[in-house]
Amino acid sequence: MKKTFTKLALTAALALGTTSAFAENITVFAAASMTNVLQQIGDEYKKAHPEDTLTFSFAGSSTLAKQIEQDAPADLFISADQKWVDYVAEKLPNKAKNITTLAQNELVLIAPADSKIKVASIKEINFKNTIGDSYLAVGDDNVPVGRYAKKALEYLGVWGDVENRLSKAKDVRAVLSYIERGELPLGIVYSTDAKVSDKVKVVAVFPQESYGKVVYPVATLSDKTEAKRFLDYLLSPTAKEALEKAGFKPAN
Repeated sequence: MKKTFTKLALTAALALGTTSAFAENITVFAAASMTNVLQQIGDEYKKAHPEDTLTFSFAGSSTLAKQIEQDAPADLFISADQKWVDYVAEKLPNKAKNITTLAQNELVLIAPADSKIKVASIKEINFKNTIGDSYLAVGDDNVPVGRYAKKALEYLGVWGDVENRLSKAKDVRAVLSYIERGELPLGIVYSTDAKVSDKVKVVAVFPQESYGKVVYPVATLSDKTEAKRFLDYLLSPTAKEALEKAGFKPAN
């Protein structure tokens, strides 16, 4: 498996055209929920550091962590929870360094924008009746948003009403897509994901005590100067402002 990823990394490097481009490329593996804001931050970073090339790979945190374990060529890893950064640090203790928390998020319940469901307290939502013969869209058991959702639903005492009516997606953006297309009546995502789409609406916010804290730890996975430089930029006031405008909460 390691040989496969090494070959893929070499192919990607050759596609960039030059040896110097490969040396200055920064590959960032990041949780799907950070797609929009990281692309925005990346555009601003490249204005300040045109000599660097940024490559983003967005997916569920668990998927990315397993790829990193199998020697996928990543210079930074941003997870949607502490578990998967800790997993990488345990499996690759000589690679995972400079671990710090980048931001936090909130868990919300969404519906299609044209849904007749009115905004309400999460405790006023009758999941069983609202879902009916359909399904509740959630992340699968391995991705952070799926685990947060299960924890919140158990806390609210409604897990038994929905556990057999779940449509599990590979990551939070896949959950968002189900609701955007109107395929399912309800979905559980982060507040920042709901914010990037005008095709969904937030119908309720889960209380933080129901699922804990949604944190985004980041770690460098290589000794490249460029990797540490981009990490420093992610922690800069400029990047923090972009994160907060996107709806993310400060790390502390």
